Amino acid sequence: MRTRTCIAALPASFALLAACAGAPDDRPRDVRQYTIEEFLGTTTVLGASFSPDGGKILVSTDETGVFNAFAVPVDGGPPVQLTNATTDGIYAVSYFPNDERFLYLSDQGGNELTHVYVQAPDGSVQDLTPGENLKAAFLGWAKDDASFFIGTNERDPRFFDLYEVTTDGYERTLIYQNDEGYDFAAISPDKRYLALVKSRTTTDSDVYLYDRETRELRNLTPHEGEVSNVAAAFTPDGTGLLLITDEGSEFSYLVRLDLATARRDTLVKTDWDVMYAGYSKRGNFLVVAINDDARTEIRIFDRDMRPVTLPRPPAGDITSVVFSPDERRIAYYVSSSRMPGDLFVQDMGGGAPRRLTSSLNPAIDPDDLVEGEVVRFASYDGLEIPGILYRPHQASRATPVPALVWVHGGPGGQSRLGYSPLIQYLVNHGYAVYAINNRGSSGYGKAFFKMDDRRHGEADLGDVVASKRMLIETGWVDPERIGIIGGSYGGYMVLAALAFHPEEFDVGVDIFGVANWIRTLESIPPWWESFREALYTEMGDPATDRERLMRISPLFHASNIVKPLLVLQGANDPRVLKVESDEIVEAVRANGVPVEYIVFDDEGHGFTKKENQLRGYEAIRRFLDRYLKGAGEAREAA
Repeated sequence: MRTRTCIAALPASFALLAACAGAPDDRPRDVRQYTIEEFLGTTTVLGASFSPDGGKILVSTDETGVFNAFAVPVDGGPPVQLTNATTDGIYAVSYFPNDERFLYLSDQGGNELTHVYVQAPDGSVQDLTPGENLKAAFLGWAKDDASFFIGTNERDPRFFDLYEVTTDGYERTLIYQNDEGYDFAAISPDKRYLALVKSRTTTDSDVYLYDRETRELRNLTPHEGEVSNVAAAFTPDGTGLLLITDEGSEFSYLVRLDLATARRDTLVKTDWDVMYAGYSKRGNFLVVAINDDARTEIRIFDRDMRPVTLPRPPAGDITSVVFSPDERRIAYYVSSSRMPGDLFVQDMGGGAPRRLTSSLNPAIDPDDLVEGEVVRFASYDGLEIPGILYRPHQASRATPVPALVWVHGGPGGQSRLGYSPLIQYLVNHGYAVYAINNRGSSGYGKAFFKMDDRRHGEADLGDVVASKRMLIETGWVDPERIGIIGGSYGGYMVLAALAFHPEEFDVGVDIFGVANWIRTLESIPPWWESFREALYTEMGDPATDRERLMRISPLFHASNIVKPLLVLQGANDPRVLKVESDEIVEAVRANGVPVEYIVFDDEGHGFTKKENQLRGYEAIRRFLDRYLKGAGEAREAA
């Protein structure tokens, strides 16, 4: 069911929206302001895998400054550290089904060349995918628990082949040589069939069934027009395949496809997208996740597709649901804007959820943090644009605050409700943040998703500029102190806003954003080859669309940038090369504009190490204090 905080269907409705956004309480409230060290004293916890006896859950946390693997006792007690990485993060994947060996992933300095490792109970480690310049991924366990599956691009850097690896001795067998750029989705319980996905565009894909015995490859989803089809899982008995499709619908939904008869039965369909679906190991439960207006809604069903109702945990969204080997217990994460993801466990037979982790730094009072609110506004052409608004406790009509428009990555990403240490840090220090989901964002239907195709930096950027008016109409945002911030594609939007609308935003914070689309599209990582056609269809082919790509690339219009700019970049970023940031910084500095530039030598497309987050987030706040908040103080002093 859709829930909307405020709806502004026409441009004239801005006053209504402003009233909604400011309605809860116009009285400012003093809060304690926390240091970045205190915010980063909060722990991020990822992943969940039960041990064979169900007594522990394998996770990764950044408690040590970089991610390491820990075992969390289900019946209480402190987590036990299992790995001791100090430079490159370790991301735990799974315990082995019958012993306490576990698999994990790790790369070097954020270069995204992940390898699959196994660690034994005695602490010894083996790289199961050795070699230079290869990327590997864990793809699941066999039903008989005697083997597991991995994908690597060692044979051809463009495509991932599928291997089966035995749990006893780690003997590896190639079971599918991928010469055509298919993406692996699932393997049948008897290991005879593979479900593969072939994408033509970001909104058009097919699911294929590969028979390992006959070597026949069959298209299960022939269609006309653009339809997204993705395989989620084989049914426990192997007779069917779960598909997530948007055929004949604005939103994706879950169907069961009978492999013998091709009959389709719709299992879950709502006014929002089904994001993923999967069965528990024994097949007793089906878990379905729905993207409900930037929130995650989890639905659980039994074998007969009857809903399973569990006691509700604390307020927040449930994600990452896993079952114990005997399926008597369930574990999941709960998070909200004011609550970092914490791990909970509960018995399927009843009883209250038990919290296993406490991620928020105890020095931080959750009441000093801010809950995000879904707020919509009418854009330049009347299109309704959603986003998440974070209002500082200090804000009121009498004490308006500076604001930032936060642009997500992608193209095609989505800002979602959940805990962000950077957003909470900035809001705690008096900055309003509006995390916009401009046209082209996922989660709002396929028509909305396609609205920026071949119009990037134009149609979607218009929404970003239009959001300023919404912020001003709240009455508690200072109209002369509004900046823009974003990472990856969002960083590109920052640069585009400053270059193509130079007087709209007072400052920009670009976090590894694209400056030159021609170079970026020509230098995508080799393992993106299966996605190249879809990316070029959406963004443009640098060989044939050069003129348009130059028109929307900020680097070629950098002389227009006149507002202060902060740029942050990882030296090992394989997606947005460091040269992108180097050149835009040099070009804007030539304008005599204040530019600050920070490069992290041991990071890639994202900053995962706490020492780097501390330096980067603190630099962002100080930059904003100087050029955005400080601008208002200087104006008042004058």
